[in-house]
Amino acid sequence: MPEQGGAPSSALAALLRWECSGGTWAVLQRSTGALEISLRTCTAGEEVERLTSTDADVRDHVGDRERSDDEV
Repeated sequence: MPEQGGAPSSALAALLRWECSGGTWAVLQRSTGALEISLRTCTAGEEVERLTSTDADVRDHVGDRERSDDEV
């Protein structure tokens, strides 16, 4: 859910920055209310970092996709 003032959560902001920079991501694990996402390079798809979030806006952004290049 957006933080005060309607701004995205810090986790969604980080994910959107990653996408805007050309990076890709893949969902590693889904659990009730939480996502673990692998942030990957745009060139070789190597994992750089992991993002774990329980924020509703991250779940809404990812939706049912398993990877950033899946159709929305």
